[in-house]
Amino acid sequence: MLEYVKTILLKVSFDRTLFEKELGKSFKMLEKEELQQLRKWCYEKFSGIYLFILDRVFAKA
Repeated sequence: MLEYVKTILLKVSFDRTLFEKELGKSFKMLEKEELQQLRKWCYEKFSGIYLFILDRVFAKA
């Protein structure tokens, strides 16, 4: 599921609203260990454009 979530996030990364929505949905699909891997990957890939969203969504976790 982790690879699926990554694929979806890459495809919707052009739109801030879709990105945040899909990132939030990923918390329901992934296990704790996978969420940690996703967090690391997201910050590596998207911190330049969506840092605020990443901080907000992962702070809820």
